[in-house]
Amino acid sequence: MLRLLRFLTAGLLLAWAISPTQALPGTAPRHAPIPPQETGFLNRTIEVGGVAYRFEVYLPEQFRRDDRKSWPVILFLHGRGERGSEGMWQTQVGLPQAVRDHPERWPFVIVMPQCPLPLYWTDAQMLSMAMSALDQETSEFRLDPARTYLSGLSMGGYGAWELARLYPRRWAAIAIASSGVFWSYEPERWQQLTSLPAKYAQALGRTPVWLFHGSDDNIVNERQSELMFGAFKASSGHVRLWVYQGLKHDCWTRAYNEPELPRWLLTHHIDARAGEELPALAERLVIPLHPTALKLPPATLDSLTGEYTDGRGRVVATLFRQGDLLYQKNVHGEIAELAAESKSVFFYPNGSSLSRLTFERDAEGSVTSAVFHDDRHEEHWEKRAASTGR
Repeated sequence: MLRLLRFLTAGLLLAWAISPTQALPGTAPRHAPIPPQETGFLNRTIEVGGVAYRFEVYLPEQFRRDDRKSWPVILFLHGRGERGSEGMWQTQVGLPQAVRDHPERWPFVIVMPQCPLPLYWTDAQMLSMAMSALDQETSEFRLDPARTYLSGLSMGGYGAWELARLYPRRWAAIAIASSGVFWSYEPERWQQLTSLPAKYAQALGRTPVWLFHGSDDNIVNERQSELMFGAFKASSGHVRLWVYQGLKHDCWTRAYNEPELPRWLLTHHIDARAGEELPALAERLVIPLHPTALKLPPATLDSLTGEYTDGRGRVVATLFRQGDLLYQKNVHGEIAELAAESKSVFFYPNGSSLSRLTFERDAEGSVTSAVFHDDRHEEHWEKRAASTGR
């Protein structure tokens, strides 16, 4: 009997200990921990016309549901290669990639729907789905209707132009890369060459538009953006066109990495335009891939040559001169040419347009180190003192 009582007592104590709702006498009840505020890229779904679609929304790290702050929002439409139904592939290129590289530049909530195969953004049901996703997130996160922006690249730019035309008063500003209104999958639209661009320009009026295009785009010809620029200029619209010299279809990586782009978006508010219309603007710039190289004397180049080490003393680069040119060899034996942007700043004429190597000097003018930096990070290299053999 005593053994049975001990068994029952032990069982009761064990049940009491593991019960999620029962607290020990004299102690406060335990509650499940409150999960932290979710930010970053979040999985979402929306149902339109009886079909469920997966998509993504980006919430900045500073976003809080309970602070009653009204955030600006961008609707971003991806390109042809990111179509699918998993809901995430569209976050790999363009604006989402730029946000990952520089979240501090993009204080926006970003809605990123995904177009399923084999559809296109210009299909009516896809335009409806994109707007429904924007409306759903705007309502849930109390986003700012006066700071609602539209952006798209390539095929997504086709869709962005359609949404711009259909909902011209919804957007505070629009940014489109590598696109136009003559869809590659409907070549007959070119029969409306003289009238089609004007329809979009007339619908948008002075809504600010910024277009980006690569001069060597072999997928969507740069002429498409030129035609849209011309139409807005003719109708006294508010348009900018930046043509990246030497870039092909993927100009969007460079475009969304422009620090000025998010700042430009935020300067435009729908309510600000209600009282006073923006002035007419037609700005067209050709952006060189690289700056014009300076020719430095051999003695200046020789002062830069030698071995450069990282913080652990390991050689990471060796600089040497051949004739009037300076070269860099990395730890893998790969050689890259360096060209002078100034006496202290060099770029890579056959590499990224964003990478730079900046040399630092002491009070006597001797080179002591170099700083390599691209758009995402920088590395500090110490110049190893030349050995003085006998």
